[in-house]
Amino acid sequence: MSSPDPNIGAQRPVIRQLDDAAINRIAAGEVVERPASAVKELVENALDAKATRVEISIADGGKTLIRVTDNGVGMTADDLPLALSRHATSKIDGTDLLNIHSFGFRGEALPSLGAVGRLTIRSRTADGEGAEISVSGGEHDAVRPAALTTGTVVELRDLFYATPARLKFLRTDRAEMQAINDVIKRLAMAEPFVTFILTDVSQGKSRVTFRADAETGDMFEGLHARLRSVLGKDFADNALPIDVIREDVHLTGYAALPTYSRGSAVQQFLYVNGRPVRDKVLIGALRGAYMDTLSRDRHPAACLFIDLDPTRVDVNVHPAKSEVRFRDPGVVRSLIVSGLRAALADAGHRASTTVANETLSALQPEQTEGRVYQMDRQHRGNGPAYRAPETTMGFAEMTPDMSGRVDVVDDEPRAEERPLGAARAQVHENYIIAQTENGIVIVDGHAAHERLVYEKLKSQMAENGVAAQALLIPEIIEMSDGDAAQLLSVADDLTRFGLTIEAFGGGAIAVRETPAILGEVNAEAMLRDILDELSDQGSSTLVQEKLEAILSRVACHGSIRTGRVMRGEEMNALLREMETTPRSGQCNHGRPTYVELKLTDIERLFGRT
Repeated sequence: MSSPDPNIGAQRPVIRQLDDAAINRIAAGEVVERPASAVKELVENALDAKATRVEISIADGGKTLIRVTDNGVGMTADDLPLALSRHATSKIDGTDLLNIHSFGFRGEALPSLGAVGRLTIRSRTADGEGAEISVSGGEHDAVRPAALTTGTVVELRDLFYATPARLKFLRTDRAEMQAINDVIKRLAMAEPFVTFILTDVSQGKSRVTFRADAETGDMFEGLHARLRSVLGKDFADNALPIDVIREDVHLTGYAALPTYSRGSAVQQFLYVNGRPVRDKVLIGALRGAYMDTLSRDRHPAACLFIDLDPTRVDVNVHPAKSEVRFRDPGVVRSLIVSGLRAALADAGHRASTTVANETLSALQPEQTEGRVYQMDRQHRGNGPAYRAPETTMGFAEMTPDMSGRVDVVDDEPRAEERPLGAARAQVHENYIIAQTENGIVIVDGHAAHERLVYEKLKSQMAENGVAAQALLIPEIIEMSDGDAAQLLSVADDLTRFGLTIEAFGGGAIAVRETPAILGEVNAEAMLRDILDELSDQGSSTLVQEKLEAILSRVACHGSIRTGRVMRGEEMNALLREMETTPRSGQCNHGRPTYVELKLTDIERLFGRT
């Protein structure tokens, strides 16, 4: 309990109007949290000005200098003082705050930056003359002429000098520079046809830390090339194109294969109408799309763009504009889940190329003395030189406890031409060695068959529905009216998975049926968990996850066990089924079911290149 207010009985507080400088400093606390926030606002202004080239120069992590130069449409001398006025913008007229087509629209960034730093703007239009204006701590100078080409240069020095307390909360120069780097990369992925150059000019040295030149081609080609430039070759090689539309909501972008998963969510990039956002509905949908292909400690990688009518999404939720609110979040979520699952299913047995690369890096060939091979060594010593035996044991003559040869079955001529090749051997009673036209494939027999069985069980459940067991006495669960209404709003979805609930008066919920495959269920605990998911993400996949977890365990116990010797026909049948089964490139936990090694890579291991 707080102590009594010592001001009780004193003179009544007087309501007063704050001056513009104080208002702008308060606004800066929301808009500009750190140097990366200032960079984001200035670069977005450049993009709104139709710039095709944006150059950013940073010194000391943005604490002493942030300079953004663009070749956009520019501003006139009359525009410059107005641009530094609070809530002055050229991007909306104020009549419709939901119909937003630009990055910025609030008119807060420039006056906020001018209130906490030393800001200078130089700009010129294509048919006008250059002009310059400066503001320091909220105090404006007069507009004066300036020499420059078409475009705008915004220079911010000594950020937070007017609010020195904020400087104490900034991190090291290196950490702030990394945050700026991340901001530029996110914007570069949103605008693949714009050139971005980020330069660190600290301590009098100039070093380009990020560069992405404008791409060419159509939207998908340009985006793919930009993702290769920003996220790297591995992501680009293992990403699936996404292009689906439903109810006038368009989802595009690229999503990586499950076997290219990451240890954290660092490669999840989500955009709404071109704006980078962080939204729990979208993140939950992305997680749900990979639900039965990744374990909980792995995270999918994706760069997704959602385009819809601006009036169906509110971007005016927070001054930083990084949060959005959808009018129909369920439509957006279901589009992401179904679109990504369809793309993963179409990928079939494909696994990421990084699996083979990691395998090759784990293989350590014997280090020789300057690549002197055995045949080149001169014999030394008094003993006889080594001679190969006159008769050697062939592959087919190996004993049962060794690897054994497998002949291709007659009804599969040229099976090596198939994606997973022709089975040649089984080693350690689990791993299948198959030969392709240009390499070999090593298959984890148990993991592969587990995935095949699991996909069959899921298909059967989708076709026949989930068997429900009726409770002899319905379980009545008391909760608040709001919680009960939230659960009843998804009652139809729960019924599809065998969980039947209905209102029982007031805030009570009656549980009539539970999924039979789950056996005895603590209905109240399940409903509470579902309610938590609904409150946190706006939707719940708890019941589906529990059902699929049961199916996964059934598949594990019903699949080929390690230690069983397989015939050639069985191995080839397994390979052919993998080629036609969705998501067979990874097991139920996201691990790869096979590794493909190219012959050129194998030869490199033995120094034959």
